[in-house]
Amino acid sequence: MPSPSSRVQEARDRVATRLRDLRSDAGLTGQQLAVLTGWQGSKVSRIQSGRSQPSDDDITTWCRACGAEEEAADLIAAARQAQQMYTEWRRVQRGGLRGVQQARQPLYERTKIMRVYSSSVIPGMLQTGAYAAALLSEIARFNRVPDDSAAAADARVERSRIIRRGGRRFPILVEEAALRRRIGGPDVMAEQLGYLLQAAALPSVTLGVIPAKAGPLWPLETFTIFDTQQVTVELLTAAVTITTPSEIAQYIAAHDALSEGAAQGPGALRLIAQAGSVLA
Repeated sequence: MPSPSSRVQEARDRVATRLRDLRSDAGLTGQQLAVLTGWQGSKVSRIQSGRSQPSDDDITTWCRACGAEEEAADLIAAARQAQQMYTEWRRVQRGGLRGVQQARQPLYERTKIMRVYSSSVIPGMLQTGAYAAALLSEIARFNRVPDDSAAAADARVERSRIIRRGGRRFPILVEEAALRRRIGGPDVMAEQLGYLLQAAALPSVTLGVIPAKAGPLWPLETFTIFDTQQVTVELLTAAVTITTPSEIAQYIAAHDALSEGAAQGPGALRLIAQAGSVLA
């Protein structure tokens, strides 16, 4: 599949291409458009090449100068959608991590089937408080944002209680490597792996562990599918939100393919127990 970042850029490029076409259709050069709008020529160049994200006012001004004001509303909507696809972690984490956990609560509440795949750490829905606090503290340190990891971990655990409610399903996949990556030290990991064994028995949870030696696909970016409405893909620097039906279908197909090669039931429990045995 194309990378999530490339999808975001493609959405931005579509807006830039349409603006460039409007200028061309109006018989204007870039410099002439700059004169009409009162901008520097370099701004016109950045916008029509996709190197600069235009504001709502920029799009309105551009369309007016090209005699295509009726195009402004659709282009503004497309530009906003492209912008919303990409959420930079440092920007939303400036005030700490607790708010980021709470912000997703409404999405979690309305989702009936939440498919999760995690390639590197235990999925957030199945994290203990200590594991979550250790992981979130590392994230805060790396991103140089306020470290409210204890409060953020409490919010994450509270949000995750949804897995114990009826009427929902959680097909969750995790790479075997995530079971062996030590977050927070041996005691924290031992508690976390013990909790995984308990969570796997919940009626709403289907837990699969993808063996390191027999993965059906290469490790992908961590992603969560909310019903068939939205996919959130987690990158190092940002979260990418995907809402295009054909792309959501690709992620569901990937989750299905990964599930086919995952150990489930007793096989998954055995891999979790093996990971815990090396902590002793």
